[in-house]
Amino acid sequence: MAENKSKVESMREWVVDNKLRTVGSLWLGGLASSFAYNWTQPNMKTSVKIIHARLHAQALTLAALAGAAVVEYYDRRSGVKADRYAKQYLTMEAFPQKD
Repeated sequence: MAENKSKVESMREWVVDNKLRTVGSLWLGGLASSFAYNWTQPNMKTSVKIIHARLHAQALTLAALAGAAVVEYYDRRSGVKADRYAKQYLTMEAFPQKD
């Protein structure tokens, strides 16, 4: 039975299920966008452009990790995560070979 979920709710569930993939994607996107921005600055050396891009991506990654920690905290506090895993792993339907 499919539930009618909003797009935001389905995105939130995906982010909760794939926290590390989300953080990695944000890092890669931040690095690429910072490289693109820094390359438009003509008065900077190439080494400075690379260092700035890395620092911007690192700051974005730390913010994303902090956000993932907050999401994990609220999931554990509300019990949603425990209920989801209990339904997934602790039901008899999950192990049909067991009696």
